[in-house]
Amino acid sequence: MLTTQKYIPQLGLFQGLADSLDQKHPLYLLANTIKWSVFDQSFKEHYSETMGAPCKPIRLMVSLLILKYIRNLSDENLVEQWSENCYYQYLSGEQTFKPKIPCVPTELVAFRKRIGEAGVELILKESIRINKADEDPPYNDTIVSLDTTVQEKNITYPTDDKLYKKIIKRCWIIADEELIDLRQSYIRVIKRLSYAQRFKKKKNGAREARKANKKIQIIAGRLLRDIARKLPLERLGKYLPDLKLYQAVLSQKRGDSNKIYSLHEPNVKCYSKGKDHKKFEFGSKASIIIDQSTGVILGALNFTETLHDSKTIPEALEQYERLNGTLPKEVFVDRGYRGKSEYRTAKICIPKPDKNITKAQRKKHSKRAAIEPIIGHLKQDYRLCRNYLKGILGDNMNLILAAAAMNFKRRMNLWRTEALIRWLLLYKYFIAGCKNFYVPNLRMTF
Repeated sequence: MLTTQKYIPQLGLFQGLADSLDQKHPLYLLANTIKWSVFDQSFKEHYSETMGAPCKPIRLMVSLLILKYIRNLSDENLVEQWSENCYYQYLSGEQTFKPKIPCVPTELVAFRKRIGEAGVELILKESIRINKADEDPPYNDTIVSLDTTVQEKNITYPTDDKLYKKIIKRCWIIADEELIDLRQSYIRVIKRLSYAQRFKKKKNGAREARKANKKIQIIAGRLLRDIARKLPLERLGKYLPDLKLYQAVLSQKRGDSNKIYSLHEPNVKCYSKGKDHKKFEFGSKASIIIDQSTGVILGALNFTETLHDSKTIPEALEQYERLNGTLPKEVFVDRGYRGKSEYRTAKICIPKPDKNITKAQRKKHSKRAAIEPIIGHLKQDYRLCRNYLKGILGDNMNLILAAAAMNFKRRMNLWRTEALIRWLLLYKYFIAGCKNFYVPNLRMTF
């Protein structure tokens, strides 16, 4: 059931939670800059106004999602730190300090599913707005840079042997749950074959390891067929999707397309980006759009297919138009996007040997490289290096929330820098006796 955040009158005679905080702290400023009413109006359609138990306030849940990616925290650590941090609670709209967790961690999972991809895109749109609003002069976002990267999924490095052993273990679990008497469990045989695989680098060990791999595949097929025969008909429907997935893994060959690399994440794809240190990456393709003049992330879209980079341009620019209201004039990309020179009114600029290129155009191509460290920071600091969210929806939401968090953090860093510059200028000019002066770039009057 939809509920609103309760207003608590000031408990102290002279101050409340807001008065006890540093009003120049970046989180304090962020709490007063974000338009929280936008989320309340957009997300209330996902709640019933009459039925069900009262839900957590929408501002609380949105602020938890923002803090999770700004601080690079898991759901469990986030709710624990929220109960200890006054600034986290002020960002969430609290008026008094509450020394208890705001919700159980699984409520964040339910909230992400509730708002969906459109909801997290609204958070990204708000992060773009607060970066645009405070620029002096307002920047021109008609020249952007576009690049793709791989958002790796939280799976182990896939091998056929690992998948076969997981299938065998899951068959054992199904047999125990349904009280099925297997013709043979192969527990001791699997243990002996694992020893042969372990010592494959010893003399004559490679041949024995190959035989062991083949034998494990055969055993996995035997157990799977035995389970399928002995399952009661009324219980077969429960396990049928899993059994079909296991059969697809056992029947796939080395050169097949759309291979399955993980049992719990079957939609994971394999990407080869030509890196020396990491030949293959397993996950999904992520497209990032940034403004060339400021580095603000203006678009972030996930793709679950192994598309050529040029095929990702239409959908990426459509999302850019949804978030920013217009298409850019020029999009600068690398040579991996060869094959597309324009999309509607946007010109796709690909570097190529040209003696007649102007100096301004060459500079714009050079500034495109600034997107590479931004992708690096997204992976290192904002949870894009390894995606722990479930399924295709989790891929899409993880990327967009990481981009929104980096935009919010950029604004917070600028506030921190402005505070430092303000203090230095105050010190310099106060000593000199200049009490009234104006700094145009920072829009500050002292």
